Order: sequence, then structure tokens, then C-alpha cells
Amino acid sequence: MAIGEFGGAPAVGGPVLSSGLYWLYEMGHAALNPSRALAGMTGLYFKNPLNPLAHTPFGKTIAASCELFERSTRRYAKPEWNIEATLVGGERAPIRISTVWERPFCRLLHFERMFCHMPRRPQPKVLIVAPMSGHYATLLRGTVEAFLPNHDVYITDWVDARMVPLSEGRFDLDDYIDYIISIQHRLGGECHVIAVCQPSVPVLAATALMEASNDPYAPRSMTLMGGPIDTRSNPTSVNILAEERGTDWFRRNVITKVPFPHPGVMRDVYPGFLQLNGFVNMNLDRHLDAHKDLFFHLVQGDGDSAQKHREFYDEYLAVMDLTAEYYLQTVDTVFVRHALPKGEMTHRGRPIDPSKIRNAALLTIEGEKDDISGVGQTEAAHRLCVNIPAERKAHYLQLGVGHYGVFNGSRFRAETAPRIADFMLTNNGHRQAAPRTLKVVG
Repeated sequence: MAIGEFGGAPAVGGPVLSSGLYWLYEMGHAALNPSRALAGMTGLYFKNPLNPLAHTPFGKTIAASCELFERSTRRYAKPEWNIEATLVGGERAPIRISTVWERPFCRLLHFERMFCHMPRRPQPKVLIVAPMSGHYATLLRGTVEAFLPNHDVYITDWVDARMVPLSEGRFDLDDYIDYIISIQHRLGGECHVIAVCQPSVPVLAATALMEASNDPYAPRSMTLMGGPIDTRSNPTSVNILAEERGTDWFRRNVITKVPFPHPGVMRDVYPGFLQLNGFVNMNLDRHLDAHKDLFFHLVQGDGDSAQKHREFYDEYLAVMDLTAEYYLQTVDTVFVRHALPKGEMTHRGRPIDPSKIRNAALLTIEGEKDDISGVGQTEAAHRLCVNIPAERKAHYLQLGVGHYGVFNGSRFRAETAPRIADFMLTNNGHRQAAPRTLKVVG
């Protein structure tokens, strides 16, 4: 199932907003608390194996209806990582997740492999830059798990804007780029960067700035996955909509203030619940069918299928707020003005020139059926990075997958992740010797 990410296009939809919409949303959620609690208790009553009705079609139907109501009206908290161990050289290694760098809007997490003997194969240091596009970084759980056995993995864990007090200041696209550069310095160089969806633009910009300054901590390679480098290439319907409406429309219609009692009260944000509305509306029929299937799975007692649904939607329906200044600057820079491919993007007044990138290798990855970042939008990075030698550039088109399948799922684990790992390993020492070419499609 393709996931509608802000990384590929701004999620839009719904009525014209006012500054009080968030408050109304909170009031509506609170008003449903008694009904939600009643549905939960009723569901437990009809699921109790000691209740004779629990074993009848009537009881199962009531229990299924209560679960659907409760799940459809709850607020989903940030999911846990639930990564406890991985296999390193055939040996089970426990994982310890720790914060090694922190700023008000982001934490850098390290997935440290404990108590294992590292194999002789090099273990490249990998920074996964998660999208700050509405979903939490845990959406990339499968991406992290794919690289843990043979890599030293770090990931950006972005903070929900409604949880950041106004006293901590603003956060915009320029700050995002600053964070990426600061993280690279914290990791001490010799690092490979994987940008999933939305971060492709700021990661490319940060790398260009670092190489223009001869920064020794610039990454050894960049892997850009399903990112909106140039949305003029094969534009999707949402790309076209964003360009037609313009930044001012988004400022007037999708920005509101965080209400009390959240720590970020009165901060201007693009709220998570509105993003979720856009995500769901992009594939409404699929979501309705999925919830209808859940109802029948519950009635029929198909616990495995029901649990798979719960796991997916526990992640999918957990959303976070974005700061208004970051959201609007990204919409304007990436989707409206196309500043990066036009050579007009700046960072705090300093021009961003991808042609300055000479050392970092470049791998771009796209999904054949991606309806968020169309085929060709990420590959456009190769036209901008003209001074990276051809033998250190590669593009891969994953057949048969949509946006979500670019970075997760069985096809990613079996076909995409091994190619990324091979590319990083090949370019692990590229400053001393030019590696072989990797050019694969299909």
C-alpha cells in the first residue's frame, strides 16, 4: 500500500481552516472519550471466553464492532521500535537503542549491537535520515532491521512539534539542513547517508554545502530513496495541485495553533490529524476495504490477519505535527518554486550548488508504481551532481512497488536493501580509490 507522504507531496484536503480548528478537534476527541470507554468495556465483555455469547456470531459481531469504533476514534501514540536483537555473522546480538545527539526538534538514535564478535566484513556507519513528513521515524523499522546485521546504524528521530515549547524557538528547512550537518560532525565522518523520501532534498543540500567547504565530515555516499528532487519530472496529481495552489493557499488553509495543554501550546503547526486526513483520502477505498476486512477477520476468528491489520494501522495512524515555518518553506522551495533543480535554492543566503559534490557517491532509488514521487523525480539528482564520477553514480528502479515499497516490505528486503549495502561497501573507501560501477534497473 502506498503511503501518502509529505515527502512526495503536501497532503491536502478538507475545509478551509481557522486558527481554532485544532481546539475544536481536541474538544471532539474529548467528547468521544465516554463512548470510546463504553465500546472498550463492551468489547471485553463479548470477548471473555467465560461469556457464552462470546462464542456466538452475535457476540463476535458486537465485539468486532466495538473494536472498530474504538480503533477509529482513538489517538495513536508514537509506536515503540520493538527491535530487541539482530543476527551478526550468524550470532544473535542484543540491540541497545540510545540517544547520542539531541536538539529540541530531533534526537539521533544509535542501534548498538551488544556482546557479539564483529565479522571481518567491514561494518559501514550508516545514517538513516527519516522523513519529517507526518509519521514517526518508527515507520522505518523495517529499513533499520534490514541494515542492522552488517552496518552500524543511526537514525534521526524527529520530535512532534506540539511537544516542543515556544521558548525553544523556530524550526524551518534551513534548521533541518543545519541539523543534518551537525549530526554528520557528531558521527565523525566515514559515514553513509540514506535519505528516505522527503529528506532527499535537505540531505543533498547539506552534502553540497559540506563539500563546497571541504568539510572532512562530508558523507562517503548518499542514497536518495523516492525523494522529490525535481517534481517537474513526471509530476503526480498532488505535485500539480501543490504548484497550482501556491504557498499562500497552504498558509491560509492548513496552518493552525497548538492548543492547551500540549507543551507546544500556541505554536503554529501543520497538524498531524490534518495530514492523516490527506494520507487517507489519497487511497480512501483501500483503507475502507482494509477496515471492512478487519471486521470480517474478527468475526471469523482469523487472529493472524487481524493482528497484521492492527500492527500496520498502529503505525500508519500515529502522526505528528510539523512546524508551520518548516512545512511552508519546504512547500515553497521544493514543490512550488523547484528551487533546487533550477539552481535557486539557498541556505541562510548561501547558494546551494550540487555540482560542488565530488567525493560523495550517489545512488538514487525509485518505485515503479510510486504515486507520491513519480519515476524520474529522484533520478534528477544525477543531472545536478555533474562532478561525481560516473563510476560512483547509480540508479535503481524497483519494479512492482509503490511509495511505501521503496523503503519497506519483502521486495525491499530481498532486492533493494542488498543493492544499497553493496553500493555503500563498494564506496566505503572512495576517497582513496574509485570503485566499480553499479547500474541496475529492474
